[in-house]
Amino acid sequence: MLQDTGQLSDEAIVIECKKDSEYFALLVDRYVPKLTRYIRRRSLATSDDIEDLLQNIFIKVYRNLNDYDTTLLFSSWIYRIAHNEMIDWYRREKRRATLSLDDDAQDIVTKLMSDDDLTTRFSNEEQKKYIINTLNGLDEKYKEILLLRFFEEKSYEEIADILKIPAGTVAVRINRAKKQLQKKIADYGTNI
Repeated sequence: MLQDTGQLSDEAIVIECKKDSEYFALLVDRYVPKLTRYIRRRSLATSDDIEDLLQNIFIKVYRNLNDYDTTLLFSSWIYRIAHNEMIDWYRREKRRATLSLDDDAQDIVTKLMSDDDLTTRFSNEEQKKYIINTLNGLDEKYKEILLLRFFEEKSYEEIADILKIPAGTVAVRINRAKKQLQKKIADYGTNI
């Protein structure tokens, strides 16, 4: 019988999973919504593709659970697996990584732009499409960093763990991505 898991950390659930595989369902329940959102934002995958990706991710998590180091954040570890699975999916499907932020386009402008006047310019559908296209025009390393930082709300250390790069590189890439995005949006703003 599973104990009350509301207060158990992911790491504690993993420890319990190693003793009783029924606990794995708790991790699945906890991470399906988060990873579904991540996959949707990271791609133009269909619902069937998302289900397949999630299945592959959780199979890999389950198979490698004994290798997980419980002194590290489980969320970084599972997002790393999801990140790698997405890369494999893009290769298999011969697709280019694309962000899908429809409802979140205004949010990213608000989070990334320091000039409040610019955020008010981006309210209609045409402008949201421009923002999404601008984000998709960024290098893959910048798109992924912005997605993890501003949509998945991961810390610099978590992003470093997920992408296997130094935390200093995370900071530099976020700064460069924001500057590129701000410049492109400011240039657009002067043309409307």
